[in-house]
Amino acid sequence: MSEFSIRPTIRRLSGHVIDLIAAGEVIERPAAALKELVENAIDAGATRISVALRGGGTDRIDVTDNGCGMTPAELELAVERHCTSKLQDERLVQIRTLGFRGEALPSIGASARLAITSRTSDADTAWMLRVEGGAITPPQPASGPIGTRIVVTDLFFATPARRKFLKSARVEGGHAESVMRRLALCAPHCAMRVTLDDKTLFDLPAQSPIARAASILDVTPDTLIPLDEQRGAVRLSGFACGPARTRATGSGQFILVNNRPVTDPVLRTAIRVAYRPVIERGRFPVMALHLNVPLERLDVNVHPAKTELRFADENDIKSLVIGGLGRALGHGSSGGGGIYASFAARTSRPSIAYPSRSDTALSTAPIPEVRPEKPAQFVLPEAVPSSADGVRPGFAETDTVFAPAARAPLEPEALDPAFPLGASVAQVFDTYILAVAPDGDLILVDQHAAHERLMHERLRDQFATGTLRAQALLLPEVVDLPAREAEALLLRSDELSKLGIDLESFGAGSVLLRSVPALLGTKDVQSLLKDVADELVNDPALTADETDSLSNRFDAVIARMACHGSIRAGRRLKPEEMDALLRDMERTPRANTCSHGRPTWLRLTRNEIERLFGRVK
Repeated sequence: MSEFSIRPTIRRLSGHVIDLIAAGEVIERPAAALKELVENAIDAGATRISVALRGGGTDRIDVTDNGCGMTPAELELAVERHCTSKLQDERLVQIRTLGFRGEALPSIGASARLAITSRTSDADTAWMLRVEGGAITPPQPASGPIGTRIVVTDLFFATPARRKFLKSARVEGGHAESVMRRLALCAPHCAMRVTLDDKTLFDLPAQSPIARAASILDVTPDTLIPLDEQRGAVRLSGFACGPARTRATGSGQFILVNNRPVTDPVLRTAIRVAYRPVIERGRFPVMALHLNVPLERLDVNVHPAKTELRFADENDIKSLVIGGLGRALGHGSSGGGGIYASFAARTSRPSIAYPSRSDTALSTAPIPEVRPEKPAQFVLPEAVPSSADGVRPGFAETDTVFAPAARAPLEPEALDPAFPLGASVAQVFDTYILAVAPDGDLILVDQHAAHERLMHERLRDQFATGTLRAQALLLPEVVDLPAREAEALLLRSDELSKLGIDLESFGAGSVLLRSVPALLGTKDVQSLLKDVADELVNDPALTADETDSLSNRFDAVIARMACHGSIRAGRRLKPEEMDALLRDMERTPRANTCSHGRPTWLRLTRNEIERLFGRVK
């Protein structure tokens, strides 16, 4: 008789097997176990947490906190499944703590060797409880300070199938460090120390939110742009770096929702859309965002790891994030900050930083040591001798002479603080504008990159303020698609029509395309439509104009038009043209970077110049 002919019968699994199954969901790797333990410490009111890892956390995880501690009776309950002190609302709505499921400690105890030592403030002694592969040893008196220490060793020794799929100690340690940085960001009031194989990864005191964000993002506080946006009961706050500071991966993006670290695709999409106009493709922005949402409008009970969630108002959340980041990044060069060049101890290209808008007052305030007591004229240097055709001897024809702006000498008082980019004084290589800012700093502007951004923004405004002109196809094209993708396109047909794409249903799984945006032309429209449909199916929250397929095509055309229509490198400018370009940069959104995400201007401070000459160290 075949084994498949035997009718299977339903049986109840043992508690131990149930625990192992649950452990596989909650504790997928050492970093997941570490996350659960540190979340418990934060929920216990700890103001100091110390973490020591060995072998990437597989060999040993040691977490010590100074929280409220547990009694012997609570210790025994803590290692039973679904026992928790945090869940007061049985409807799973008013969840204010990081943990609430009561699964972490039982799951760890089922698959590893676990020792918990804890003491409350009113107890004379600490108590220790041990769990090994699910077998519990009752609490025994032990020595220990107020708080809790949890030591996990030999993770997954009871589930060897899971253990053999772990990565190397280096990779697992990297995941553990990433988890700790996210948790450190959500609890700036708590001092945190993390070591890996006796090497200190970070040791942070209790800090202000901006200081903690700067520490975790590995930037200086003055490079962070603060955010504080409110829409109804939802608030977006936190700090973002400008487009000059990006990374090759999304590891620099930290997102907290109601102070809970999450990896939410809706929020990541919103971040990508907001930064798309100002950074290079393939680069990722750096930020620490805090989103506060009413508890009843949020579901955090989606996955045992608690890093995924669902929003009741998904589109409103996405719109708030896109708008908030867009406004933070969308100021002109007068909106504070800029890109600071540093040539210290290097001969390669300067490093760049993007200060926050809060630095505007600093950048426009007079610096006493720069201003002499007696007003002095800023005398323009004379032109470098050149040949009759205006080319400097020994240079190629493209390297034309240094060209001072033909104007009267500048009085320092004449530099208006309302114009942070100052007044132009010269043009170098007929490509770079030199200007003096009101505070005496030297401003260097790439005239082509700057004007390209100005043209780009004007073209974008033209397309954003009205319906794009459609180009009717001589013969309408039938585009065959999977049924889901065709339906996704038809649901967005009104949005697509405003972008110049007119289509209608043409039977099951097909659409009839009648027109395309005149801006894009008729080349390869079928593949474009298929790409848009694929994006809309994979992310139903996207609007048509937010899809990468359309946005990148439009941006590429706009960028090409802006590039061709902008001032070219090598063109000699008049003083009034240079000043006009500076004033436009101060008024135009996103003028600190060009259409390709590169800086349009650099600021060289007096301190940096003096360092070049060895006056300061």
